[in-house]
Amino acid sequence: MAERHVLMVVTSCGEMPTGEKTGIWLSEFAEPYEVFRESGFRITVASVRGGKAPIDPRSLTPETEAKWADAIRVLDETVPVDSVGAEGFDALFLPGGHGTMFDLPENGKLRELIRTLFESGRPVGAVCHGPAGLVGVKLSDGTPLVKGRKVTAFTNEEERAVKLDQVMPFLLEDRLRQIGAAFIAAEKWANHVEVDGKLVTGQNPQSGEAAARKLAELVLSAT
Repeated sequence: MAERHVLMVVTSCGEMPTGEKTGIWLSEFAEPYEVFRESGFRITVASVRGGKAPIDPRSLTPETEAKWADAIRVLDETVPVDSVGAEGFDALFLPGGHGTMFDLPENGKLRELIRTLFESGRPVGAVCHGPAGLVGVKLSDGTPLVKGRKVTAFTNEEERAVKLDQVMPFLLEDRLRQIGAAFIAAEKWANHVEVDGKLVTGQNPQSGEAAARKLAELVLSAT
């Protein structure tokens, strides 16, 4: 079997308008990264600007830094998403973290990559705030990618629980519903994944590993 190749795209935004530090929620990158590595995939990690990608300091503890040291090192040297083409990738995955809300939705190259992979039958996955990267994606006929599809993401209730609902540029659950997604929410902090065809979404940090495993299954089951 040919080696499978997954593209992970992360945020480059390390600060919210309030000045509070943000970035990638470490577990939402590290757990999927480990799943893909254990599945034998080649992994390319891109970010909006390239270079060192910011990690939300709230997700860093001595324990997580030791547990996921390899994943942290990978985030030190990401490639710019503008330098990446869709050819050669079997899937794309968007980890979350509040930083994603500020730079993924309007990135034209990311939208192009997602549309190209999805329309060619290659799986696309996202977890927590990662689905922010899906909100601006339209298919070739102009239809929003998520329209009529079952998806989940960080919920309004969860955003209010972490007291960042007034800081975000929009509420992700609301925006996905507005563009026609069949949004499905579980209880806050539940491990919850939705799969609709080749689209895989996870609700929150607790769902990162499960979402990555579902994506890996779709890739490995493809002929």
